[in-house]
Amino acid sequence: MESLLGQLELFSNLFEQLQQVGLALGLNIGVAIAIFFVGRWVAQFLRRFVRKTLGKTRIDPTLVAFASNMSYYVVMAFVLLAILGQLGIETTSLIALIGAAGLAVGLSLQGSLANFAAGILLIIFRPFRVGDWIDASGVSGYVEDIELLTTILHTLDNRTVVIPNRKLTDDNIINYSTRGTLRLDLVVGVAYDSDLKQVKTIIRQVLSEDERILSQPAPTVGVLELADSSINLAVRPWVSTADYVPVSLSIYEAIKIRFDEIGIEIPFPQRDLHVYGLSRE
Repeated sequence: MESLLGQLELFSNLFEQLQQVGLALGLNIGVAIAIFFVGRWVAQFLRRFVRKTLGKTRIDPTLVAFASNMSYYVVMAFVLLAILGQLGIETTSLIALIGAAGLAVGLSLQGSLANFAAGILLIIFRPFRVGDWIDASGVSGYVEDIELLTTILHTLDNRTVVIPNRKLTDDNIINYSTRGTLRLDLVVGVAYDSDLKQVKTIIRQVLSEDERILSQPAPTVGVLELADSSINLAVRPWVSTADYVPVSLSIYEAIKIRFDEIGIEIPFPQRDLHVYGLSRE
């Protein structure tokens, strides 16, 4: 009888202990769930706040999106650590384990990390912005998007080119849109018997009749070289960045039409052949 009472008392104590452990565990789980929802709300609020605040400034939209997303992930990282600590999980050893795993992953993803670091540099120093026309890594086109790992260009022939950010930071970048104006470097050849003063006057007239060509800085027209078959003139008008391609395609046609009207010859390569030592027969 005494042994039975002892067993009952033992089971009763065990049940009370399990009940206390279950109550404590349930309370910790409830608090952890509350921390998750409150932390996520704070992270979302902070992301919206950062996006709204930076959106009112002149900061590049890409930098605004990056800063808002980073604020969200940083807060959620602290929330995760708080949840693990509430559940009784030792976070110190976990952080060390995550660090070791991160090192291993980093060594295997050196290229991606280099692109990520290059993307941060592009966003911070901004050698170009979305919408700029650039020439980089052997590709020319308009910047469509700047992402953390890649930059997307839209070429003039309607192609989409994705360039790793590391290639952009390791090579020269030519930004045609920074100053708003560009100079066309055209070469027009005329025959050696042409009146150079008349030729230069006609070219200047053609340039002045095109409204897309800027008056300041004034266009430059001068002799570039005395070539084998022609006198080559350098024609260098200034245009806005948006008119660079259309003007470069149309100005040659306008000059050719005006030369035909006046009778100025644009020579083609030719060579005189003299034969010696042959008889008249």
